[in-house]
Amino acid sequence: MCADIMVAEDDAKQAELVRRYLEHEGHTVTVVEDGMAALEGVRRAEPDLLVLDVMMPRADGLDVVRILRAERREVPVLILTARSTEDDLLLGLDLGADDYMTKPFSPRELMARVRTLLRRRRPPAAPAPEPVQAVADEDGPLSVGALSVDPARHEVSVDGTPVVCTPGEFRILAAMATEPDRVFTRQRLLEELHGFEKYISDRSVDVHVMHLRKKIERTPRRPARLITVFGVGYKLTDPAKSDAKNIRRATP
Repeated sequence: MCADIMVAEDDAKQAELVRRYLEHEGHTVTVVEDGMAALEGVRRAEPDLLVLDVMMPRADGLDVVRILRAERREVPVLILTARSTEDDLLLGLDLGADDYMTKPFSPRELMARVRTLLRRRRPPAAPAPEPVQAVADEDGPLSVGALSVDPARHEVSVDGTPVVCTPGEFRILAAMATEPDRVFTRQRLLEELHGFEKYISDRSVDVHVMHLRKKIERTPRRPARLITVFGVGYKLTDPAKSDAKNIRRATP
């Protein structure tokens, strides 16, 4: 899959290495040297992928991710950085980055991760014209009680009120909304977030869940929708159904 890719990297040698590998795979590559140029380039050209260094002049990579997600721009972001602590990794993912690699890195691994992100970016195949109603239903929002997740529009709402989610948060909700009450292991949710990469700690799932609860729960410290199944993972459920079961059990 050939794509338009922007590389934001102030190290000329590093930028040239990444550019050559990407062009070898058939991609069109634009290189910028600072964070503000990356922001302006994404706004203007809307590339298929942004490969983003963290330590850059004018605006660092984390600020670029924060601003892009605040503007609700959904360009996939692959962060490249010399920082390697887990806190740095989780911060980048929590801000809305889609993947994270530490320097020095294997160019072959970089290309593999680029391919994974571009596959996620690829638009769905055009639906068959008939039957119209069946296609509309299949592509419609997923509802779990008052929680609605619309994969086609990339929108989430609770009781009709829009909820702004990062790409990672949205992928978790969309996966779990397809099978309400199913228990998803942390490993399964990691696969939704980052493919089958083993470099990511399962703490990143916990961080996403913590922030999701602040957005979709009435009382985040006592979640009723996004439930922890201790020792296993999480499940998404309808609080109204749980309340009804409790009422029936309490009825003499």
